[in-house]
Amino acid sequence: MPHHKKYRTPWMLLPAVLCTTLPTVTLAQTAASSGGNQAADNELSPLVVTATRNKSLVGETPQKVIIITREQIEQQLAITNDPSQVLSNLIPSYSPSRQKLNNSGETFRGRSALFMVDGVPQSNPLRDGGRDSYTIDLSMVERIEVIYGASAEQGLGATGGIINYVTKRPDGAGVRQQAGISLTSDDDFKSEGFGHKLNYRLSGQTADWDYLVAASRQERGVFYDGNDETIGMAYHGEIQNSESYDLLAKAGYWIDDNQNIEASINQFELEEDGDYVPVPGDRDTGIAATARKGDPDGDPAYNEVTSARLSYSHADWYGNSVDAQLYTQRFRAQFGATGLGSFPYQDDAGNTLYDQTRNESDKVGAKFTLSRDGLLNDRLTLTTGLDLLQDETQQVLVKTGRNYVPETQFRNMAAFLQGDVDLTEALSLHAGVRQEYAKLNVNDYSTVDRSTSVENDLVSVDGGNPDFDETLFNAGIVYQATDWAQLYANYSEGFGMPDVGRVLRGVRTPGQDVDSLIDLSPIVTDNREIGARFDWDRYGLELSYYESNSDLGQRIKPDAQGNYRVQREKTEIKGFEVTGDAQVSDAHQLRLTYTHAEGESDQDGDGEVDTKLTGRDIAPDTLKLGWSAAWTDKLSTHLQYSRYFNRSFGDPDLEFDGYGLVDASLAYQLPVGRASLGIENLTDEDYFTYYSQSFPQSPVLEDDLYFKGRGRTLTLGYQLDF
Repeated sequence: MPHHKKYRTPWMLLPAVLCTTLPTVTLAQTAASSGGNQAADNELSPLVVTATRNKSLVGETPQKVIIITREQIEQQLAITNDPSQVLSNLIPSYSPSRQKLNNSGETFRGRSALFMVDGVPQSNPLRDGGRDSYTIDLSMVERIEVIYGASAEQGLGATGGIINYVTKRPDGAGVRQQAGISLTSDDDFKSEGFGHKLNYRLSGQTADWDYLVAASRQERGVFYDGNDETIGMAYHGEIQNSESYDLLAKAGYWIDDNQNIEASINQFELEEDGDYVPVPGDRDTGIAATARKGDPDGDPAYNEVTSARLSYSHADWYGNSVDAQLYTQRFRAQFGATGLGSFPYQDDAGNTLYDQTRNESDKVGAKFTLSRDGLLNDRLTLTTGLDLLQDETQQVLVKTGRNYVPETQFRNMAAFLQGDVDLTEALSLHAGVRQEYAKLNVNDYSTVDRSTSVENDLVSVDGGNPDFDETLFNAGIVYQATDWAQLYANYSEGFGMPDVGRVLRGVRTPGQDVDSLIDLSPIVTDNREIGARFDWDRYGLELSYYESNSDLGQRIKPDAQGNYRVQREKTEIKGFEVTGDAQVSDAHQLRLTYTHAEGESDQDGDGEVDTKLTGRDIAPDTLKLGWSAAWTDKLSTHLQYSRYFNRSFGDPDLEFDGYGLVDASLAYQLPVGRASLGIENLTDEDYFTYYSQSFPQSPVLEDDLYFKGRGRTLTLGYQLDF
């Protein structure tokens, strides 16, 4: 049913007295080279990390960053079009993909990542439906900037790190076009498993203008496991048996050599086709959930996301660099119908029907940054700014018009100051402070009934306007010990909110009011990290150890009715990462990563962590190996192996039996255009996903959500530039 938003009075801005923080930004490097030492084309100019507010360069900041290049994205897209799988393949310490539209349980260093598109936040922490990594097609993306660890420099939500998708820009002077097509199938070439994707891009530069228009459309068939059985359907949301499209438009104008203004809009939609119904499995006997053809209850699940951005930059405003950005995001995520909890209802004829929910979030924000370098004899850079955000979020029951989560308005303002100083030629210090002010506004509401009728067991809750004031700090050092060895250490703090929607809809005790709910207190995460980077010409190695602690963290706990509730608990996570690469010759490159993480929470409230975190938060120990080879000027190949090791969570129902996956791709330059062939799960491994084995479920859901992973899958692609 349509939902009409109420007009809100514009939020008055704070005076621009900008004297507070941005937590530490990071060392830029390519994802294929931990030492910042890859192919020659990556060494022509320093890499700029646009997701850092002071536009950090390679080797100048202490927090770990990787940059995933367009070549690496295309290498992965030749194998899989699942964006979560691409992130899992390329980002050490990112959880294994669920292979679903819902990405709950896909964490970054055990915590939440803030997803952005050109700096516009895509995550929805007030009602985290696990859909924030499906807001743009990767064919629109030029590179992905990944900032590790808790960070507040882009505002709310980055307790685990930041993942920023940087969209493509015009390729050069004149008019350029690109068209591509890919076909996907299971290894038995079943008609139900066929899928295809089309994409097109037009860009150009003329005089002081540049522009880009791009479109993609994709249809996906059903997925099959290694035993050639149809993989089960999740009511949370599916990418199999679905259709999606993406439209991107950008235009930029150079006022003069120093000033630029740019506008962009991206419209993404993914919707299930609704041709299959789920068939429950049996976890006790090891039988996976599957699917059969049929007409599911309710309307198809979907994501609809529109992001718009207007930016202005001035490279020399009285000796300062100025960046300003205004943005909006409209996010709609509909989930499938289910018979759980409060979803069944009676129609006028007395028939039992099943409702479904839709998350609705509307953001308006602004970011202002001013930076000046060359201070103190060219040794000091200062960056300051102001961030503003208004987020209105609710979750509705689509068929009956009830509010599953009441409308919540979140207003956030933050001022920051960051300083970067070269103490000596080898030693640099980076420090900053950020002052956060946030306010929630929730009107009086009643929780939705947890039985099978619309009227019973409602709990009335008084509204309120809780506000939060947090001062966040960061400090770090980088020491260039030799021309081939660099050491770094970092402390940074991130600011997040618990899943406000789950808290509000989960109130069961009458007489509660929003102002006194401790479960709405913010999550402040402390991140400590030390590391070393080594660069020996053709060889690179990076070692890092981190600890991530929060005194009032968040753990999601299922109940017997299939509902998930927020538990506020102290949590501590620690781990290490090893990344190495070797350019063994001009034609062959090897890459290795190994990650380990472990975490505990304080479930008994005695102030000491005592219970292992599950697969909802912690990724398994993971080894990844990669080999890229350019056999001729026309022929190149890529082979990668991912090993997820066994893990025990102290719960016999959640023991994880590891598995290993092999993927391969081949690309060939034709007389006209470029062809590729990718094979996902080359050995046709038959396995249950990490999510299915390690994610705690309610007893009423455990058989429905017991999924195997995708079996051998082939993708044939062709791309033409003209």
